[in-house]
Order: sequence, then structure tokens, then C-alpha cells
Amino acid sequence: MCGTDIMPAALITGSTGLVGSAAVRAFAKKGWRIVGIDNDQRQQFFGPAGSTRGTLAGLQAALPTYRHYDLDVRDQAGMAALFATHGRELDLIIHAAAQPAHDWAAGAPLVDFQINAVATLALLELTRQHCPEAVFIYVSTNKVYGDVANSLPLIEQPTRWELDPAHPWAANGIDESMRIDRTLHSLFGCSKLAGDLLVQEYGRYFGLRTGCFRCGCITGGNHAAVAQHGFLAYVMRCAVNREPYVIHGYKGKQVRDNIHADDLVGAFEQFYLNPRPGEVYNMGGGRHCNCSVLEAVELCERASGNTLPVTYIDAARKGDHIWWISDVSKFRRDYPSWDYRYDLQAVVASVYAGARQERARP
Repeated sequence: MCGTDIMPAALITGSTGLVGSAAVRAFAKKGWRIVGIDNDQRQQFFGPAGSTRGTLAGLQAALPTYRHYDLDVRDQAGMAALFATHGRELDLIIHAAAQPAHDWAAGAPLVDFQINAVATLALLELTRQHCPEAVFIYVSTNKVYGDVANSLPLIEQPTRWELDPAHPWAANGIDESMRIDRTLHSLFGCSKLAGDLLVQEYGRYFGLRTGCFRCGCITGGNHAAVAQHGFLAYVMRCAVNREPYVIHGYKGKQVRDNIHADDLVGAFEQFYLNPRPGEVYNMGGGRHCNCSVLEAVELCERASGNTLPVTYIDAARKGDHIWWISDVSKFRRDYPSWDYRYDLQAVVASVYAGARQERARP
């Protein structure tokens, strides 16, 4: 690998976000040196509730091997300087920085594309120039498939939509063969797909050790969740604080799979140990951990002991999925030692603990 020291080194973008901070903690615990990049752009996207400054303070206090750069991934000069300093020592790059909300992207499409696509291309090129042997992991999204999933044969049930049991995806969820074109993506889905394809291409064309993880809903107790991003943690925050929650369309029966950030980072570690250049994996809670919006409301009410004030708007968000469950079978076949540590009950307990901790802060 690129690193020359005994202690391996990782660069993690979006290092104070949910996935990035989970990766920082997991790899630092294993003795890695970590270089993190995050300028708390979430606060600019979503306001004070989206800020991750508290997470940064916690990482710096707990992890002496963590080195933080308050740097925008769009700053090509700043990123080039960082790679000139650290590039040769890097064994792993986890690119988790992103503009993560498809509603927000519609209001600022150029900014969204610069962050999700152009900055990803620049990061890939810096990797190729400075540390071509490093493993490069891209946190992608199921939105790269657009809303083609909404054309699947769905059956309405009392609290959720479900896929017709006769369909081949019913047993395990949607696999990587779903098409990515001739569908409504949202501008966010387009920018993430551009980054996704670039990451694949740098693996297949240049031979970089790249991998794309197309995630459903990622969650955990450390999520700075807001209305536009962070589904399950945001429902829990509303329940704990008795704040109103708005359901948009599909009778609240739209289904999401949820994967805990720690389980996702565990998958990253397996890929690092045996990379498959240019590979793509659907990654989510799958049949193991999923719920509808209505079911999430009930779970959060039960955990918090509060009644959640809910308003229903009979208009779905543009491009939103009615039913999404990720089939993780391909990743399991390639990496049989990986497994979930969190089921739905444990995920709910984690986001409840996080919401309680947040409420207790002065």
C-alpha cells in the first residue's frame, strides 16, 4: 500500500458527519493515523441543527492520532496542498463528504454538482497522482437509480407498501442490476451518480482500488439529523422533543431500509482488506432492518414515551422512493465475514440515546 509507516493512515472526507466520524473512531481504535477533512458545511445547508462542530470537539478530545483540516473539498488548491503533505502516507481514502439532500439540491444545483461530482473527480485525480495504491471508498446513494423503483409491483398493506411476493427482488431487496437511466433522479441523484461513475471509471480505466457503496438510509446516535436528511434520527428527535413531524405522500407507508453507520464502516474495512477495483455494492439495512414512515413514528413514540404530533401532506417529495430495501447479497458473497451488528431494535435504541444526549446538552 501507499503508507510507509508501521501505523497505516487514512484520509476521511466529511469526517465529522455521521459516516465520517464513525469511520474515524473505528479506524483510530485499530491504531490508524487519521487525517480528517470537514468544514461543517452541513450548518450552511441545514442551519444550526445540522452542525457537526460538537462531533469534531469529541473526536479531537478522544483521539490523539486524529488530525483535522477545516477544508472545503471544492478548494482544489487546499486539497492539493494536503495531498502534497500527506498523500504518500495514505493507505485508505473514505470519501463521505457530500451535499446529501435532494430537496436542497434543487435550490442550488451548481453548488450541489460542484460538491458531489467535481470535487469527487478532483479527489480521484489527487489519489492517482499521489497514492495510486490506496483504497478509495465512495459513499454513494440509492438515489443513483432514480425513481425507477416506483414502477415495481407494490402491494398496499396496513402500515407499509410491500413488493409483490412473486417478484424476484421480494425476498432480499433491490440488487445492483436495477437500471440507472430513463428515470427521474432528482438533481442530487444526478450529481451523486456522476461521482459514482467517475469512481468506477478510475477503478476500471486507471486501476485504482475504488469501490462504490450505494446506501439506503444510514443512521445512528451521532446523526445531526434535519428534516431534509437523516430520516430515522430526525423522527426520533421530533418524538423526544415533542416537535411536529410532517409526512409527505404515499400515506406514510413508504419503506426505507436503515443501516447503522458502524455496520457500514465495518463493510468498508472488509473492502479495504480485499479491494475489488471499480466494484459497486448496494448497501443498506436490507430485509434485516427496515421500516415504513408510519412504523418509524410508532417505534419512536414507543422508545420516547411521547406522542409525536404528525401532519400529513398528500404530496410526495419529487423523486422519492415508495419502497426501497437494499439487497446486500453481492457484498455478502464477496465478503462473507461481514455481518450486521445492529437490528432494527438496536438501531432505534441508538438513535434514541443520541436524541436524549442531544436534548441534555446546554
